[in-house]
Amino acid sequence: MKTMNCKQLGGACGQEFHADSFEEMAEMSKQHGMEMFKNKDEAHLLAMSEMQNLSKDPEAMKDWYENKKKEFDGLAED
Repeated sequence: MKTMNCKQLGGACGQEFHADSFEEMAEMSKQHGMEMFKNKDEAHLLAMSEMQNLSKDPEAMKDWYENKKKEFDGLAED
């Protein structure tokens, strides 16, 4: 199991996520983002806006995803 926080995954806070795969980690981050969106958390809304802009460029989004996956893969097990 590995740990990353919201900020490491493009978010706005230190909320930690623990997962065995990057895909699982990304899903936890997505669920957290949806909760923060529902709560109208200003910092997270700004981070989501930045991610939306990034997603407009498929190549940039792919690079971002691959870099975050590499970061996850390089983490030590908890």
